[in-house]
Amino acid sequence: MNFLSQICRSESVQVCYKFNSSKDMGTKPNTMNKLRNRVQLIGHLGMNPDVKTLESGTKLAKFSLATNDSYTNTKGEKIEETEWHNVIAWNKTADLVESYLQKGKEVALEGKLTTRSWDDENGNKKYITEIVCNEILFLGSKG
Repeated sequence: MNFLSQICRSESVQVCYKFNSSKDMGTKPNTMNKLRNRVQLIGHLGMNPDVKTLESGTKLAKFSLATNDSYTNTKGEKIEETEWHNVIAWNKTADLVESYLQKGKEVALEGKLTTRSWDDENGNKKYITEIVCNEILFLGSKG
């Protein structure tokens, strides 16, 4: 049973939609490739998705995802931390993100880490690390 199937079977999930873009693209998953560069996150959208259709007709959705973690430090105090992740989705996954997600919605996603670079207007090299989402579950209520 994979990560997203386990979440779907959880009693705490009220609504569960599953989309796997690799199945739609007709690719056959390779077991070893599934173990490499694999990211699985559950979190809340920090912004409404920014969706664009490129000149080629390809749809791209970008959004930020907040994940929370807590632990007890050596003084016995509960510490809560939030990590922010940049997420992008392409084509049919981007369609679903555009149709169903907005700021605050909880999702479980799976994808891979990518880093890209560009030169800003001053000629400085900039880098960004993003998660390319290939599977997503919409969690929580429909409302």
